[in-house]
Amino acid sequence: MSAPNAISSDKLARLIGTPRAPLLLDVRSEEDFAADPRLLPGAVRIDDQALAGLAARLRGQPTIAVCQAGHKRAQGAAAWLRAEGCSSEYLEDGFEAWRDAGLPLIDPDKLPERDAQGRTVWVTRSRPKIDRIACPWLIRRFLDPRAVILFVAPTEVIGVAERYNGAPFDVEDVFWSHRGELCTFDVMLREFGLQLPALDRLAEIVRGADTARLDLAPEAAGLLAASLGLSRMYSDDLEQLDAGMLLYDAFYRWARDASDETHNWPTNKPKGR
Repeated sequence: MSAPNAISSDKLARLIGTPRAPLLLDVRSEEDFAADPRLLPGAVRIDDQALAGLAARLRGQPTIAVCQAGHKRAQGAAAWLRAEGCSSEYLEDGFEAWRDAGLPLIDPDKLPERDAQGRTVWVTRSRPKIDRIACPWLIRRFLDPRAVILFVAPTEVIGVAERYNGAPFDVEDVFWSHRGELCTFDVMLREFGLQLPALDRLAEIVRGADTARLDLAPEAAGLLAASLGLSRMYSDDLEQLDAGMLLYDAFYRWARDASDETHNWPTNKPKGR
């Protein structure tokens, strides 16, 4: 049983990747971080002795503090934020427990440089369909929940990315793009080491829908249809992204929790009839 105001690694793992995920605050010492600079998915580095101004910026968002073993740094940071009126817990047994459980860890050096507000910036082509919605979903759910996504004309992607220290994606001749038969979503999963069965299954669906190989997964045709429908419903790319986030949230939860479930009618047929 977890201690008060603590959350276990397995419970946190169920929250990451969902809209209800808290903001993860990595408060490990510089020495511990240097020994293993990987981060929990979506985590940001925070100085645990500079929390006074953080509460105002959280705007009610729940947080979980993560230190090396779940002791004074994480418990103190969570307690401080609660004293400032914020909802905050700490990761029980800390980074070590998460790492030892074999749960995903992100190499922060592969993320683009953060802006003055601590957000990563990603730039891609306007009028997204599949990969350019799937990738922002992955970024915001597993890499940086506050990430800025910029949709611009295809010819301006590289220039805008350079201007704002962002990462261009899903265009030709950049790091974050298609490789062989893999789409950009696949590449992000591999490069960031996000090896989860549900994400692997979702990647197959995305790949099938994005590269006209609907035979890869039975659900690929449904994702293609829904994606094309959304592209006709919204002329504003960011509004379409907001709608697409819900779509991918649903596909992810299906892949994680409901892929073995079936449905038929009538669902509660009386016996003997």
